[in-house]
Amino acid sequence: MATTYTAIATVEVGAGGAAGFDFQNIPQTYTDLVLKISGRATEVDNATGLRFILNNDTANITVKAIRAIGTTPVSFSINYGLVGYLGASQSTANTFGTADIYIPNYTSSNYKSVSTDAVLPSNTAANNYATLSAFLWSSTAAVTRVTAYSIGYDWVQYSSATLYGIKNS
Repeated sequence: MATTYTAIATVEVGAGGAAGFDFQNIPQTYTDLVLKISGRATEVDNATGLRFILNNDTANITVKAIRAIGTTPVSFSINYGLVGYLGASQSTANTFGTADIYIPNYTSSNYKSVSTDAVLPSNTAANNYATLSAFLWSSTAAVTRVTAYSIGYDWVQYSSATLYGIKNS
């Protein structure tokens, strides 16, 4: 069965920076959603945590993840929307991290399972980040809003996010 991707909206951060990527009033006409992000934040560190929430709900989230920094893998469970790590001010110059967030069956009346893949390359092996996570939003509401941000830090110019709708054809 073939699938088709349709760009619903794109945000590219301008010279002043931006607090986050916020997609509201999402059409309910697709089967699944995919959010693709290329980002770097103002945080003074090697990486910044990418947070992700649905419908502005921060209370009903569980995340199970595997993360590797350099060659050291760790697994973790958390009850807030940390799904990966993207670029920060001490990352390799002009390097942006990338993330793909897949939200299947976003209009269903079931809890929403989300899978994420985030990567931050670096010129220093010890500062390469890779994160795979399974995200559960324990709500039966249809997804109408998707927000991605870095707590307390702005995304820098040229960071971008595109939300795609997927239809089975």
